[in-house]
Parts: sequence; C-alpha cells; structure tokens
Amino acid sequence: MDQAAAVHSQGRHVVRLDWGPTAARALTSYAVAAGSPVCAVVVDVLSFTTCVSVAVDAGIRVHPYRWGDESARAFADERGALLARPRSATRTDGGVSLSPTSIRRAAAAGGLDDLVLPSPNGSTISALLADAGAEVLAASLRNRTAVAARIVDWLEAQAGSRTQPAVVVVPAGERWPDGSLRPAVEDLWGAGSVVAALAQRLEHRGGPLLLSPEAEAAGAAWLAVEDRVDEALRACASGRELVERGWPDDVSIAAELDASRVVPVLTDGAYSARD
Repeated sequence: MDQAAAVHSQGRHVVRLDWGPTAARALTSYAVAAGSPVCAVVVDVLSFTTCVSVAVDAGIRVHPYRWGDESARAFADERGALLARPRSATRTDGGVSLSPTSIRRAAAAGGLDDLVLPSPNGSTISALLADAGAEVLAASLRNRTAVAARIVDWLEAQAGSRTQPAVVVVPAGERWPDGSLRPAVEDLWGAGSVVAALAQRLEHRGGPLLLSPEAEAAGAAWLAVEDRVDEALRACASGRELVERGWPDDVSIAAELDASRVVPVLTDGAYSARD
C-alpha cells in the first residue's frame, strides 16, 4: 500500500473512524493486509442500523442488499424472506420499508423471520466490510452501549494476537442527488456515541493510541448532544426531512438511547441478534 494510504489508515490507533463505503473498504483492507484482526461497526442512524436493531430485537434476521437492484426480489424469494419496499410505496397500503416504525409494527403482528433490507448506505457498507475480512456489527443510538461492551470482549479475545487489533467505525452518511457522499451529522453522533462508550470502558488501559483523532472528534461531537438526543435528531437535516415527509415516529425510535442490549452481528450475510 502506498504511503498516502498508510497515513490515511489511522494505523497507529486501535479505534479508527472514517466516512462511507470507500473509507470502510480502505481502512479495513489496510488493517487486514497488515495482519490485524478487524471488528467493524456500521452506523446509519436514520435509518438502516436503527431498523436492524429493531428487527433483531424481535428475533428477525436482516439480510442487507444493494439499493435499486432488481435481483432483490429473487434473493428474498430464495430465502423465504420478506423484501422491504420503499417508504413511499407503503404510505397508503402498509408493509415493511426502511422504516423502523414499519418493522416494529410487522414484528408485533408476528410471522416475520427474515427480512431483506436494501439500503443505499448502511447495507452497502455492511457487505463491503464483510468482504474485506471484518467482523461486522450494526450500531445505532439504541444499542451503542451494548455494541461497545461487545467490542471490549472482542478486544480481550484478541489479547494473544501477534498484531494490534483494529476497530473500524464507519458513519455511513447520506447521498447527494449526484450520488456523492453527504456526511450526515446524526451518523457522526451515532459513531461518536459508540466511541465514547468504548473509551469509557477502556480508559484505564487505553492510552493515547486507543483513539485516532478522527474517532476522538466523533466522541466529542456526541458529548455535545447526549443530553438532548431527540431534539438534536429532529433538528438535523436528515431528521427534518423525515419529519416533514410524515415519518416522525422513525426519528423517535432512532432516539431511543440504550433501549436495546442486543448486538446485531453480520453472519453468513445476515444480521442476527447477539446478547
């Protein structure tokens, strides 16, 4: 790997953070090439990883899938799974979409075991991280403390490793109309909430090389809003968009801080629950 890539890898630090699918693959691939075991954390607060958290709380397996891919229907049929529909398609006749409210409603009705959940950001990143060789977790504000606890357990399990383990935290961000990455502050907060919980658990042994400056900055951003989570989510651009389009309950569910003790782990292509 060239010198620039090595610098951008944040390789001196255990906990690393960068935005979107390109960075997710680059940071993970660098760490794997260096011989490091990698635990990667996807954060897409509004709404992919919040949806995953709600689903696995109800015992539903979530299969991430590429956004806008017509093969999703056949993929779901092969697995006997329900394919989530676009939010707009469910407004009048119901169904499950990339909306945690719709997933919670379907779970309460029963009979849903497997859900194929296409997403332009979190779903794509999940697949990239797994393909690059990481253990992949889905984090949201709902389960950030549980995710941090699992990462600590994972780090302890790597104690005998010959190389430094890497924790790669990926705020997913959103997309501008031209397809370019739009860093989304709710994902910065979500990623920072995991970093802050992790640092708190490891502060007695972390040292200055625990957090990269990028991860440390995300943690500081979270501390600025942790006492007003619901207000902050509703005021940010992505939150306002959902509220104004008629999905305020999705924002409320995303703001359920530490409501879940379940950690979604990507195994054989699907997120399932781990206590």
